[in-house]
Amino acid sequence: MKLSAREFKAWEHKSITLLGMSGVGKTRLAMRLRRKNWFHFAGDYRIGTRYLDEPILDNIKQQAMQIPFLQELLRSDSIFIRNNITVDNLAPVSSFLGKLGNPERGGLPLDEFKRRQALHREAEVATMRDVPEFIRKAHDIYGYRHFVNDAGGSLCELDDPAVMKILADHTLVLYIKATDQDEQDLIKRAEDDPKPLYYREAFLEEQLAAYLKERSLSFVAQIDPDDFVRWMFPRLFRTRVPRYEAIAREHGYTLSTDELKEARDEASFLRLVERVLERQS
Repeated sequence: MKLSAREFKAWEHKSITLLGMSGVGKTRLAMRLRRKNWFHFAGDYRIGTRYLDEPILDNIKQQAMQIPFLQELLRSDSIFIRNNITVDNLAPVSSFLGKLGNPERGGLPLDEFKRRQALHREAEVATMRDVPEFIRKAHDIYGYRHFVNDAGGSLCELDDPAVMKILADHTLVLYIKATDQDEQDLIKRAEDDPKPLYYREAFLEEQLAAYLKERSLSFVAQIDPDDFVRWMFPRLFRTRVPRYEAIAREHGYTLSTDELKEARDEASFLRLVERVLERQS
């Protein structure tokens, strides 16, 4: 959606999609706006609670069935397992996505890793297609005036023009671009605490071959899962940036993480968006 600053200011029921790498401040901003009559549509939360709920539970149960004490209780329906995913705690989604590599270090075989990656992609596509209906629900059912779509960092990896058209038709797309310093901070954070990530299959295959060659490894089962994530993250980050930028050029607008720091509340955020629209219109 392309708007002038004047049109945005006059827009009675604002709907915004926040785009960018995990850690740039999308969720923090969305949670601030939630206090001021904005419906917070958390993409990763929706993925985990609606579209990956059963696969996540199946994975947990599979692990539990390897423990004889829990195995008997599960098979006799004496206990049940459920997810406790929240906007602040997406650990079940991460644990399901998993890391590639040595199973003795918690890694997954390549076929299983790719299967889970494909399920995550399908879930993210379905979640983003839900946005128009949730905009309606936000207004008609819950009585919120505005709507913010806190999209996952892998949105730019979906390669699904229909999804981006849906978002562009119904929301103002804002790409939050990390400054050079923030980029280095995000890479350092990923090195200190490597977390599961979504990769496009072609990118995964290309980088996996390079990693195995660089580390002089012959098999995926020899990979240290955390080392692979640390090695991949800066490469993933830098391949995502031009994808985000292309989306912003065609469908939306760009602001920096430094500019985002000015958005201390709803009023300052709206002023920031108006300034961005004036600059890029």
